[in-house]
Amino acid sequence: MRIHVQNPAGEEIFPVTPAQWAAALARHPDLGGFAVSFADDDAGFAAAIPEAEVVLTWTKVVKQRFASGELPGVAPKLRVIACTSAGLDRLAPFDWLPPDILLLNNRGTHAAKAGEFALMSLLMLATHIPKITTAQRVERWAPIFGSVLSGRTVCIVGLGSIGGAAARHARHFGMRVLGVRNSPAPHPDCDEVHPTEALDQVLPRAEFLLLACPLTPATRGLIDARRIGLLPHGAKLVNMARGAVWDQDAVCDALDAGQLDGVVTDVAVPEPLPTGHRLWRTPGMLVVPHVSSDDPQTYNDGTLDILFANLRALRDGRPAPNRVDPARGY
Repeated sequence: MRIHVQNPAGEEIFPVTPAQWAAALARHPDLGGFAVSFADDDAGFAAAIPEAEVVLTWTKVVKQRFASGELPGVAPKLRVIACTSAGLDRLAPFDWLPPDILLLNNRGTHAAKAGEFALMSLLMLATHIPKITTAQRVERWAPIFGSVLSGRTVCIVGLGSIGGAAARHARHFGMRVLGVRNSPAPHPDCDEVHPTEALDQVLPRAEFLLLACPLTPATRGLIDARRIGLLPHGAKLVNMARGAVWDQDAVCDALDAGQLDGVVTDVAVPEPLPTGHRLWRTPGMLVVPHVSSDDPQTYNDGTLDILFANLRALRDGRPAPNRVDPARGY
């Protein structure tokens, strides 16, 4: 099997390297017979892609290299595109993807880091750190006393690997966890799980709301001014999904009005967030520059383990666990 790894040009933090590939092969000795190539430029891509059966790369590279109508022409032997991101919303709509090419995401590699970030965010909000940080910027000594997490209720929208890890940490700290996702099937770390269409009935009980869902047509603008108004007065929000999942101005309005107590967001529209944007200066808002879930020390090892698990499944005639359904967008 011919596998090509196309790193973005100039990538310094997360390039997949031959050494990491060799270490992954050592962790998966039952998989072998791969001919693998690496590139980060046009020439390397052009040399490898005519024979490549599997490509591992970034979503921005996929968007750049495989415009609508390019496949299968530029890659006649290609059968699998594996992306290093969990969310592939930037590749939608998926009309560029031929039905016989399998698209894989990287769901799972973010869970450990994202779960710790989610817990940190909940603790910071319980302790009013965004408000305290706002006061610090203007050199104002303003004591605000917080409470423990135990006994408080968090609603987590999206129970994939990130939302599931957040639920596990919240449960460990004694929180009551309400999960919301497409299916109301039970989750081991949730006290209750509700379908997305029941979100309006769940929000009035959510002192904390944590967003961890993929961005799809169904979730775009999911949290708007009306739904923010359904939350208890003084509720606290964490966004680890995408900036387009909520109405940013409505969130800022609610903070300004005191309806929301504090917000931590790892995402924004646009990214990078420009100088002077309202999110930077809204009191009680803590903006994190989209780094909540990526650990440079473990990310690529996890990425390759996930890729190998999918290749093993395909070899054995089983469904690939990270297959993306273009109709759903994840």
